Amino acid sequence: MLLVVVATYNERDNLPGLLEKIWAAVPEAKVLVVDDNSPDGTGQWCEAHAESEPRLDVRIRRGERGLGSATILGLKAAIAGGYRAVATLDADGSHDPAMLRPLHERLQAGPESLGVVIGSRYIAGGAIVGWPWYRRWTSRVVNFWVRWLLGLQTRDNSGALRVYRVRSLENVGLDRIRSNGYAYLEELLFRLRQSGAGAEELPITFRDRVTGDSKANWREALAVLTRVLQLRWEV
Repeated sequence: MLLVVVATYNERDNLPGLLEKIWAAVPEAKVLVVDDNSPDGTGQWCEAHAESEPRLDVRIRRGERGLGSATILGLKAAIAGGYRAVATLDADGSHDPAMLRPLHERLQAGPESLGVVIGSRYIAGGAIVGWPWYRRWTSRVVNFWVRWLLGLQTRDNSGALRVYRVRSLENVGLDRIRSNGYAYLEELLFRLRQSGAGAEELPITFRDRVTGDSKANWREALAVLTRVLQLRWEV
């Protein structure tokens, strides 16, 4: 069984089309939307739609906010629900849901030690469309420092299109993840490596969002580097 976790904040315009594409790619998957009480009614739309769509579930968080903690909540739900694999992807359409199936199939075909398969922008065949030069530069710099400081072998450590083996997440202990924002992406890969889980990458094309506003900014990049430095002291 596969659970797809989508963390949202003000993604009402993007979510209906995204759900259609997810189920076109993996019709058997369940989708859990974790919404941070979006002012645009994203969570309420999900609740209404879930009444007629048994493959959809939604959790609306009213006292907490952040991509990291929202996604970790979804990963914990996969553990509690007895799923074998759990996928994550951005809600803004930047990730092609059609890649969920090859990522999931690669995880299933791999050894039990394979903990995650990453949709990668930074291996041969990967690409980014629509980003200005400064976002490309920032992402490259962050990924370079993460690999160097944490000893990760994967090239794209800041992308959210991933499929995890639930058993590997259980071995990590998700309560150890302290990053509330985007830094959870790097921290979780680090924790997986610490636990002995392997990681692989498949190339993807990442496309910048068409509607809505990006939540990534220089503060999040700084938070990532700060958390990575903290993790480095543990090595």
